[in-house]
Amino acid sequence: MTTEKLYRLNGVELCAETFGAPADPAILLIHGAGASMIWWDDRLCGRLAEHGRYVIRYDQRDTGRSTSYPVGAPQYAMSDLAADAAALLDALGVEQAHVIAQSMSGGIALILGVDHPDRVASLTIVSSSTGDEGLPPPVPTMPRVEAPDFGDRAAVEEYVVRAIEAEAAGQFDEASARALVRADLARTRDYEAAMTNHYAMTFDGPRHGGFGELTQPVLVIHGDADPLLPLPHGAAIRDAVPGARWLVMPGMGHGLSEPYWDAFVAAVLEHTR
Repeated sequence: MTTEKLYRLNGVELCAETFGAPADPAILLIHGAGASMIWWDDRLCGRLAEHGRYVIRYDQRDTGRSTSYPVGAPQYAMSDLAADAAALLDALGVEQAHVIAQSMSGGIALILGVDHPDRVASLTIVSSSTGDEGLPPPVPTMPRVEAPDFGDRAAVEEYVVRAIEAEAAGQFDEASARALVRADLARTRDYEAAMTNHYAMTFDGPRHGGFGELTQPVLVIHGDADPLLPLPHGAAIRDAVPGARWLVMPGMGHGLSEPYWDAFVAAVLEHTR
């Protein structure tokens, strides 16, 4: 494992960290809306590295130690976040990577795969969606809670912990969730921006097509208990991508909780051979 490092790319600073040997096949991890790189757990990254993968995780704009924008005024589009990912690979000397994207960042993975196809060896899309009309909304049990007072650190911590619990569909470890949120709060430039700006950016798509134009091997992983993006969202990606592989995680919610790491690691190692 290396220490975190700031890279100046595309006019912004991105904080990244790597695990494993640079000579091994690269895996680029991209987490979902508002989530910094530490939402990809150190132990999970280490397990992939132990099996011969060069694992890269990073803070996207407005998360962690990367460049932050005024709250509600992000000066970028989703295609810019995809361009950041490609530029980070350049900075690390990685010609091509296996991209693993969670939730909202499935859209970033799509742009990478369609508009930067030479940089992508394969795609794994976890707990995401095509965004098509007619897909089911979040389940009724998902709480609708007002955003906290961001000047009250304890209130923010509690809000995010409870959000993790709601999305976990029963697979919830409070101690681990609270430790994650505290670490994230401690290292993030502006937590209100982190929880706001990804939802306020311009949601553009690939210039050269959609899911049907992906030519790389694609693995779609989805929990059948996902309360935020129910299972048909993942199935829509599977159906849109020719030849996509499909892995349903029984009982898993929206997050990739620890009880599912064994199955996740096994699937990713097989997919990235």
